[in-house]
Amino acid sequence: MVFKRLLGAMGAGGPSVDTVLDGGAVAPGGILSGQVHLQGGSANVEIEHIGLELIARVEAEHEDGESEGAVVFERFTVGGGFRLAEQERHSVPFSVSLPWETPVSELYGQPLGIVLGVRTELAVAGARDKGDLDPLAVRLLPVQEAVLEALGQLGFGFKSADLEHGHIGGTGQQLPFYQEIELTPAPQYAHVVNEIELTFLATPAGMEIVLEADKRGGLFESGQDALTRFTVSHHDVGARDWNSEVDGWIRQLVEHRASYGSHATYGHADPYAAGSGYGHPSAHRSGHASGHGSGHEGHRSGPGLGTVVAAGAAGLAVGVVGGLVAAEVVDEVGDFFEGDDDEGGEED
Repeated sequence: MVFKRLLGAMGAGGPSVDTVLDGGAVAPGGILSGQVHLQGGSANVEIEHIGLELIARVEAEHEDGESEGAVVFERFTVGGGFRLAEQERHSVPFSVSLPWETPVSELYGQPLGIVLGVRTELAVAGARDKGDLDPLAVRLLPVQEAVLEALGQLGFGFKSADLEHGHIGGTGQQLPFYQEIELTPAPQYAHVVNEIELTFLATPAGMEIVLEADKRGGLFESGQDALTRFTVSHHDVGARDWNSEVDGWIRQLVEHRASYGSHATYGHADPYAAGSGYGHPSAHRSGHASGHGSGHEGHRSGPGLGTVVAAGAAGLAVGVVGGLVAAEVVDEVGDFFEGDDDEGGEED
């Protein structure tokens, strides 16, 4: 498939490309490494540019519904400026840093249904073509793991995860989308909320943690969701009682909204957010198209992912319902992004 697509832009007998990523999942902010393998065609060519694109399947909300598409969230130049001889094999090693806000695609080794890919772009004699496509696996940072493990120990369970196009106001968000991890409530909070939505916004120094409560009717005056924001350092991993810490966050989330009702602004002036450099901690999730709302109404679960299996010693566990396994996620990466290219949905 890759070879035929390259022929379309570069003519019969053009070069082919195969990118191989080093094994294992990479953490946000970590190093993604591998090699781009080139196979020369029927003539000598000048390789002007070898680029890598990080792409994600992202959902966008509109007033008339919801859509999804491919978003390029980082680009790297990893080679170029050399001649590839006829039938020559040539490999270009690369090592690049993932953006700190790169979404997590697996939880304790189980796929979340988040579709991420690394796509290779090859430029030869002025012609550019999207070549090889590889799935990208992203694992938790230690702080993210500590928070999720605490939530699991407290009785919360994994429900679903997706990527939403838009921006969470009042945060330092850099990417044009954010990840939502939806959790079923712990028993002690089940009478108060239907679910908790969690967003991690990582930086080199630490993590912004945005929590949103989808409330049950009758307790709160407003139909809007409560939302709070906290900040932690990467160095806090072994220095905090995370069960107590996270339980305190949840209590503040639900008590804040219960106390102030519909007149409260989004966000919470908690001791961690104070002095964090982000100013007033009012925050709301704005959808790309509608520009309003909490950014989660009506969004669907990730493909094949269901409710929680269990929350035990390992923390938050992922329920894989419908037989979704890692190999099927790999297939979905290719199916989704290849289909996107065929429809011309991706800008060069």
